[in-house]
Amino acid sequence: MERLKVATVWLGGCSGCHMSFLDLDEFLIELAGKIDLVYSPVVDVKEYPENVDVCLIEGALCNVDNLELLHKIRARTKVLVSFGDCAVTGNVPAIRNQLGLGNAENVLQRAYIENAQDNPGVPKADGIVPALLERVMPVHEAVFVEYFLPGCPPPAGRIKALLVQVLDGQTPKLEGVNLKFG
Repeated sequence: MERLKVATVWLGGCSGCHMSFLDLDEFLIELAGKIDLVYSPVVDVKEYPENVDVCLIEGALCNVDNLELLHKIRARTKVLVSFGDCAVTGNVPAIRNQLGLGNAENVLQRAYIENAQDNPGVPKADGIVPALLERVMPVHEAVFVEYFLPGCPPPAGRIKALLVQVLDGQTPKLEGVNLKFG
């Protein structure tokens, strides 16, 4: 059987979903024998590869770099999974949308000028702060997503239940205690 090419991506969020992924503990050893982890914050790969089978995307879309990477991921990946509440709903990063600051420039002004204790100033050099999107968005507002894995972060058991179904060649059923609330 050919090994699945799996990627995990961290956009605008706290990395809690990846920490929960690492909480798979011994299952990670079994998983390593069945997949090739081709892109992830936990591996040193700089460019998102072609022909990825499954990608778990953590975090909301907050800036143009997130959006550009997401479009590349969608074009190069068969199955996308919104991985955690930030990817599913925008969650904590989307609080920025409710601040009444009006636009992305006001967010930068608030963060780098008004709340600065020392050396206030918005970084302007290219490559330091990517241009913010006017509003933070969940992943599915920008690209088609096949599956949604809720939780902040999703518990390791929920992640494992999804991965086991994918590894077994099943169409994941997002039901039951490990895959949904209720």
